[in-house]
Amino acid sequence: MTADSSQGSLHGAATDAVYDRAGFGAAVPRGPRPALVVVDLTRGFTEPGFDLGADLTAEVAATAQLIEVAHRRDVPVIATVVSFTPAEADGDAIAWLRKAPGVRALREGSDAVVLDPRLGLAPDDHVIVKKGASAFHGSSLAALLTGLHVDTAVVCGATTSGCVRATAVDAVQSGFDTLVVAEACGDRARGPHDAALFDLQAKYADVVTLDDAVSYLDDPFRKADR
Repeated sequence: MTADSSQGSLHGAATDAVYDRAGFGAAVPRGPRPALVVVDLTRGFTEPGFDLGADLTAEVAATAQLIEVAHRRDVPVIATVVSFTPAEADGDAIAWLRKAPGVRALREGSDAVVLDPRLGLAPDDHVIVKKGASAFHGSSLAALLTGLHVDTAVVCGATTSGCVRATAVDAVQSGFDTLVVAEACGDRARGPHDAALFDLQAKYADVVTLDDAVSYLDDPFRKADR
């Protein structure tokens, strides 16, 4: 896993020219009502002892910083968990499980679906249980964010190229301006991580540093440095 936000291998003058000509990469507006969306930082992903997991210590620590400032500033925190009932995990009805059978290990009641205790989540933080990559698919997340009058989603978690990317794309499609915190996202390999951040920055979200995200959550009315 890596939380390294460097995307140097994907950048170059020719690539930048193509994306500039296409009109990608505009800055995302930041509203005064953010929420922090923590995607799938459960033990099954954050601990290397699980088949789906790896050492996400750095990403969990970065996310814990975001959660701490969100709690202090009364910014809503929503954590997501992928979890399947025994019937779902053992059955053949969910297409994702036919493509990625290893995900069947994320069974309700197992240690794999326990949110990482190092995050410092509070009892009144929201938890969304999901059955697919995007936290919005088949869930109440969009309605929850709307009910909380949220205008900007700050997204972090695992994996960058999978559930984080799917959630960020659907956040935009659901009408929320979206930031993705690079140091608080992790993946199983450097290439997919970098490619996902590159594509998100170009088309869907602002990929921001941890310091930038902390400053924004601490004071959403502060103008971002450009």
